[in-house]
Amino acid sequence: MVMLNEANALIKEMEDTILKPIKIHEKEELKVGVDLGTSNIVITVLDKNNIPIAGEIYPASVVKDGIVVEYLQAVTIVRKLKERLEIKLNRTLNYAATAIPPGISRGNIKVISNVVEAADFNVTNVIDEPTAASSVLNIQNGAVVDIGGGTTGISILKNGKVIYTADEPTGGHHLSLVIAGSLGMEYEEAEKFKIAYSNYNTVFPLVRPVIEKMADIISKHTKGYDVDNIYLVGGTCCLRDMEKIVEKYTGIRTIKPYNPLLVTPIGIAMNSVN
Repeated sequence: MVMLNEANALIKEMEDTILKPIKIHEKEELKVGVDLGTSNIVITVLDKNNIPIAGEIYPASVVKDGIVVEYLQAVTIVRKLKERLEIKLNRTLNYAATAIPPGISRGNIKVISNVVEAADFNVTNVIDEPTAASSVLNIQNGAVVDIGGGTTGISILKNGKVIYTADEPTGGHHLSLVIAGSLGMEYEEAEKFKIAYSNYNTVFPLVRPVIEKMADIISKHTKGYDVDNIYLVGGTCCLRDMEKIVEKYTGIRTIKPYNPLLVTPIGIAMNSVN
């Protein structure tokens, strides 16, 4: 568990710097990652030694299943977050890496890169999300499961390389739909209700069938592979006890790091090259 403890410490440090950025010298080399998620856009800034410096998170629905559906809005949000960070750090951020979910088309990869470039970044690297996550968790073997707003993505790593990927349309969006329908809420209200810690006892029984469906998806795609550990990342995995359901249904040890939402964004920045 030493590696997980190190990863958790890094994630907590990133969380802290989002609230209170670290002061740095104007010539300090920085690494920037832009994560265009289904529910959130996240920009992370690290120093050359992968120490968190600053970050910004903005709730947005400009991407669906890895496809940019609101191009101009996506560019506007990324540019706004970039400007906020530049004010906080008192310097210009010129370069950034970004990431793609497993299995999207070459054309959609280009669109994601175009969004980041249109927001006045020079894109230095486009990495796949599971590789980004594995960089933070420091894993060579196992399954990285990214449960985002729209899909459940499964990537199996062997000796640090992704050997299998799958992506199926069940994610946090579906949890919110269930909550909205069950409690008679508007979707936006259900989204907020879902993430409030005080609502856990109401939320979890309602969404458990959807989580079990996700666990079945994971079980189906890991079958036949030598997977000893499943690592859960993505904003939807922030829901308490999700790892217990996945482990029960798959029979595979399931590990959830601290604040799974930030794992991939940090890994993107770690893989930025200037």
